[in-house]
Amino acid sequence: MKLWAGRFSKETDAGVNDFNSSIGVDHRMFREDIGGSMAHAAMLAARSIIPREDAEAIQEGLAGILADLEAGRLAIDPAAEDIHMLVEAELTARIGDAGKRLHTARSRNDQVALDVRLHLKARIRELMGLVDTLLETLCQKAEEHAETVMPGYTHLQRAQPITFGHHLMAYGQMLLRDRARLEDAGNRMMDACPLGSGALAGTTYPIDREMTAGALGFARAGVNSLDGVSDRDFCLELASALAILMMHLSRFSEEMIAWCSWEFKFIELDDAFATGSSIMPQKKNPDIAELVRGKTGRVYGNLMALLTVMKGLPLAYNKDMQEDKEAIFDSFDTAALCLGAFTPMLDTMRVLPENMRAAAARGFINATDCADYLTKKGMPFRDAYKITGELVAACITGGKTLETLTLAEYKAKSPLFAEDIFEAISLDACVRERTSLGGPAPDSVRLQVKLVRQAITERKR
Repeated sequence: MKLWAGRFSKETDAGVNDFNSSIGVDHRMFREDIGGSMAHAAMLAARSIIPREDAEAIQEGLAGILADLEAGRLAIDPAAEDIHMLVEAELTARIGDAGKRLHTARSRNDQVALDVRLHLKARIRELMGLVDTLLETLCQKAEEHAETVMPGYTHLQRAQPITFGHHLMAYGQMLLRDRARLEDAGNRMMDACPLGSGALAGTTYPIDREMTAGALGFARAGVNSLDGVSDRDFCLELASALAILMMHLSRFSEEMIAWCSWEFKFIELDDAFATGSSIMPQKKNPDIAELVRGKTGRVYGNLMALLTVMKGLPLAYNKDMQEDKEAIFDSFDTAALCLGAFTPMLDTMRVLPENMRAAAARGFINATDCADYLTKKGMPFRDAYKITGELVAACITGGKTLETLTLAEYKAKSPLFAEDIFEAISLDACVRERTSLGGPAPDSVRLQVKLVRQAITERKR
């Protein structure tokens, strides 16, 4: 029997039942639904809204349902409309009329708003743990390769020498921001408890909303009942944070795909994290990285879906909002799946420092250091820039590099050049001397690793 059966003279059409049902998506919130109901029942008894013995029977019955669902003794009925009705119907079947008192002073509108918040809070903690694991893997790799010289790029053109550790720590900073966005969304956007908002206008019962908020781990109760049931900003902000996280993973994936190609050959993926071809026996494909890159579009789509659902809704609750869970749950599932595959792929990859260094030796990426050499000897930078550009052009014409030019060829452009120019433009010196905060010098990279680890530790406290 439907909860609204008294108003209707006909049974709901079977097709409408299937169309209306959300049990296939919201069944995963059974723990949160039961936890919220237990807190609600305790509050009702404390405020003498229902008899204490009924509240105790409700608590005991709900605890039994939770245990049976977790153990698999009670199956999720696919014919149920949603998890809220499934739990309430099962409770009433077990304890009788006392179960019918549970829904006093609440609506499914504030119930689902509560359950979604509680569920996403737990998912945030889970995902932050996965981000932390990836960050630690990045830190380990960066420490190992704090002195591994590679070319840095702009416009995908070789630009200046950096280290592989420095490159990895750029992603470390991105992931720290991702972690902070997730944490902030969980604290700032989701810490107001909607339970007690009712359908939209609160209730005439003398409920204690602060009691239930505190029991469920919220910092406060929401201050407007209309907003309490119609707000999905927290879903939107989380969907945005997850989209940005996936964007970072996608950028990283794109680089790994390039790096393991024969054109770069900076890394080699472990056989356990690559696939072959059905027709080309020589192939070793970076499918994991490609899937991460592809699944990013899926998470972007979920964000756009949520924004589109919410853009024209009047207050308060509308059935359109049932679409929130499938989109945000899928974004969490997808991000968790990608992090779970990406981290061990990164951890097990083989870095090829000799190929990185060989690439760094080509492309005149020490040209800026040549110009800086002249500037440090008193020449205006723009003049030094012009002379260095002429030297590069001469190298290209003559098939040379800045390292293979003779001192006489340097002095022909400027008497400021001396024998120490060759040390100044050596790749190791170019990297070692970039000691400015955040730069690629090995000690700077090690400091960046230290700061990332400190940030993770501080946020875990």
